[in-house]
Amino acid sequence: QVQLVESGGGLVQAGGSLRVSCAASGFTFNDYAMGWYRQAPGKERELVAGIDINGLTRYADSVKGRFTISRDNAKNTLYLQMNSLKPEDTAVYYCANLSGGSYWASPANWGQGTQVTVAS
Repeated sequence: QVQLVESGGGLVQAGGSLRVSCAASGFTFNDYAMGWYRQAPGKERELVAGIDINGLTRYADSVKGRFTISRDNAKNTLYLQMNSLKPEDTAVYYCANLSGGSYWASPANWGQGTQVTVAS
């Protein structure tokens, strides 16, 4: 049974930093690309960043240069380091394992999400 458990969200001032984590279990972590998504109130869920099985990454234009996605295959854990946070980054952040090894693959399973709130 696939489990994805996010942690590390919270309240931060604009310009601050936060790191969210996603502990994965129930599948062979090394074999799947992973992604971070977010959903703000009244908006659709959107891709924030993806990482493939070789560690190659892709980012939404809105977070390029500020966010860094990484994975620790030994710990079955996905990370998202968020710097220079803006109020518009406020959302529930979800991790997902993708349906293949490429970061272009579709999400297969979702975590429960972690709230990130950026105060102005």
